[in-house]
Amino acid sequence: MTMWVFGYGSLVWNPGFEVKEQVIATLPGYSRSFCMRSIHHRGTDARPGLVLALDEGAQAACKGVALAVPEDRQDAVLAYLRERELISSAYLERTLDVHLGDGRQVTALAYVVDRDHVQYCGGLPLEEQAQIIARAAGQRGPNTEYLYNTASHLTALGIDDSDLCWLSARVREIAA
Repeated sequence: MTMWVFGYGSLVWNPGFEVKEQVIATLPGYSRSFCMRSIHHRGTDARPGLVLALDEGAQAACKGVALAVPEDRQDAVLAYLRERELISSAYLERTLDVHLGDGRQVTALAYVVDRDHVQYCGGLPLEEQAQIIARAAGQRGPNTEYLYNTASHLTALGIDDSDLCWLSARVREIAA
């Protein structure tokens, strides 16, 4: 059975594992949001950054990519993803139904935000998000890089995210 992973942020442009198949997909019931403070990858304890997370919402739907993992790599990929995504326990690992752009429906591994976690910060105004992202950096580099890469790769795939486009433009203004 094929293991699928749903990517909506950095997994879109930097999965970190071999992908057998990539398909545009929609995950109902969740939205892509800069609702998690990053104290490791894109920020520090002293100056947290923001990273994207899947935030649950009844009328929400997130468009991203479904990534199929080669059968002989599934255990290694799962271990890798757990080390990468569960670094601070702010994400919850879930298997959720996603709708592929080609009409198939599959169950995919997804990492959703834990709203009870101290790093959850849902509902921040876009301007506040931009100010944080423009100034934060962590172990994996500047928070701006994360935003720019995600926004540009989603656009290249034909996935419209108006908040990410606005944030990219605003953060570039702040950085200039």
